[in-house]
Amino acid sequence: MLLSYLKIAWKVLLRRKFFTFISLFGISFTLMIMLVVMAFVNHVSGGHAPEKRIDQMLFVNLLHQQHRDGGNMNAPMSADFIDRYVRTMKTPAMVGLTSMTSSATSFANNESLTLDVRYTDGNYWKVTDFNFLDGRAFTAQEVGQADRVCVINEHTARAFFGTTQGVSGRDIEIGVHRYRITGVVPDVPVIRIYSSADVWVPYTLSTSYSKAAKLDGEFMAILLAADSKQVPAMRAEFAQVMRRVEIPDPKLVKTLHCHADPALASITRQITGHTDTEDDGMGIFLLGCSVLGLLFMLLPALNLVNLNVTRIMERASEIGVRKAFGASGGTLVAQFLVENVVLAVLGGLLGLGLAAGALQLLNDSHFIAYSQFSLSWWAFGWGMVLALVFGLMSGVYPAWKMSRLNPVDALRGSGGGPQ
Repeated sequence: MLLSYLKIAWKVLLRRKFFTFISLFGISFTLMIMLVVMAFVNHVSGGHAPEKRIDQMLFVNLLHQQHRDGGNMNAPMSADFIDRYVRTMKTPAMVGLTSMTSSATSFANNESLTLDVRYTDGNYWKVTDFNFLDGRAFTAQEVGQADRVCVINEHTARAFFGTTQGVSGRDIEIGVHRYRITGVVPDVPVIRIYSSADVWVPYTLSTSYSKAAKLDGEFMAILLAADSKQVPAMRAEFAQVMRRVEIPDPKLVKTLHCHADPALASITRQITGHTDTEDDGMGIFLLGCSVLGLLFMLLPALNLVNLNVTRIMERASEIGVRKAFGASGGTLVAQFLVENVVLAVLGGLLGLGLAAGALQLLNDSHFIAYSQFSLSWWAFGWGMVLALVFGLMSGVYPAWKMSRLNPVDALRGSGGGPQ
């Protein structure tokens, strides 16, 4: 019986090509958008090199100061703040320091290059998992001595030297300074905001580096737990540490807030404006994404309902013949639901192909530097489930209405009222 339904469904879809095209377009386009968005999210917060242990990491990026006059200031932290309050924590297995990237101009083969420079400490190379193509990371000793050393990415190595091998130990001019290269690493996508750069240098070389006791600066901290189970305790300890931080100018600053968050939460906190509360905004963010996703999926489902009603009315004569020969309402409902399921599966597979093509075009365009997006099979699985659910939902009402048609009216092609 099921095989017969499938054959009928296939013939019907081929016979009504315009309906099939409109329906497939709605399903496949919706699924394609969902897969592309999930690829972006996975690229930002997934466990990929050099942040393979991202489920063991927390990120401390901004210090929020609420002034008594009602103003606010969000800024990265000073190295002194990280040394005094973050490195002294008990739960992290290790604390690394990094900065946001800044631009520097250099020249390679008579061409001007704008390079993204990131300042780090020696621990940064231990909390992350860079795969060195050549050489090594600079050490804590080199950082402490403020040696002019650097690590460069693959793109920079090829621009200057045409290769990634035998580069370590050579010199490179960046801005007005000359640095000795200690190692070469693969390119990191720019949307990995805590690890992407063209050049990494010791933070002690930063013009804003100071040993003076102050709170704000240009640095961020990466906390690495021994395992993912320790992350909640690490987050709770940092919250306790912040309660002990002394406000340097109580007459000017009313409160201080800073948080240790997972990668995605550190972004959603800024998006949702939850900088002065323990709530990182993930709940609101996920709820908003879920609502938008359901609405986005609901639109093609409603479109399919209207199309299915029209399609069924056009098949009134066929329905009348089948009912006249004894087909029950349940049999006819099952047939039309199978047609919708076949349509949903085809739309899902087409959506998978479109998403793969869109991501490949995005990768080839280098629109987001160094990024190589890939499909999330987890997201595709859920997308197919949703496509099937909405496909069934969009077919239930038209199928029920069709099963209630009066056989005589249906044979006349009038699509008259129910029995």
